[in-house]
Amino acid sequence: MKLFFVILLLLTLIGPVWMIFSGHADLGSDYRTADRSSAHLAPNPETEKNAVIQVYSARAFNWRGALSTHCWISTKTKDAKNYTVYQVVGWRTFRGLPALGIEHDIPDRIWYNQKPRVILDIRGSEAEKLIPKIDEAAKSYPYAVPYVLWPGPNSNTFPAYVARQVPELGLALPSDAIGKDFLPGWNMYAKAPSGTGYQISLKGLLGVLVARKEGIEINILGLVYGIKFAPFSILLPGIGQL
Repeated sequence: MKLFFVILLLLTLIGPVWMIFSGHADLGSDYRTADRSSAHLAPNPETEKNAVIQVYSARAFNWRGALSTHCWISTKTKDAKNYTVYQVVGWRTFRGLPALGIEHDIPDRIWYNQKPRVILDIRGSEAEKLIPKIDEAAKSYPYAVPYVLWPGPNSNTFPAYVARQVPELGLALPSDAIGKDFLPGWNMYAKAPSGTGYQISLKGLLGVLVARKEGIEINILGLVYGIKFAPFSILLPGIGQL
């Protein structure tokens, strides 16, 4: 048992320590001057006339980036000139606003010096069918106003909720998206966000997820340990997929 806890401690620390010393977690960021420009990952609406759905993930701001990523959803309807960005941002509440923002914005903004990556990309007729469902799910999100950094409901609880409401998306969130396993209300059992398996979760603090897309995830205090099968990967806190 002692050996087990030593190994667990090492697996817990190796990821965040690596994120800090490798520079992946930018501890020196100032939100007032950090880069918030486009990462040039989204199709230009002037040339891409088809409907577009993209989900992004980027290292969380400042010290949070050693442990977690921040995820958000961007959509563009057919022939639209603007993208609609759906995301939960905690510091909106400091200004008396709901944590959930739904607004026309740059879809692929760099997240305070952290370049995002695309984790889901759907276009054309399929995107056109799913965008109204995303919008409906987003507007039904039960935690639009409150925000709790840990274990949730936070920025990652939101896209996970939308994914469960719209299983056709097949959205598998990164294992290091802390808060994705927080289930609404007192629910302890749900489909995995990708819709390809199931999970048990106690308020995002303790749980197990088994799914074809996500793999096998064990959640301890919001941190995920596990394995993914396609491609085969080890899942560790901080690092995510290795």
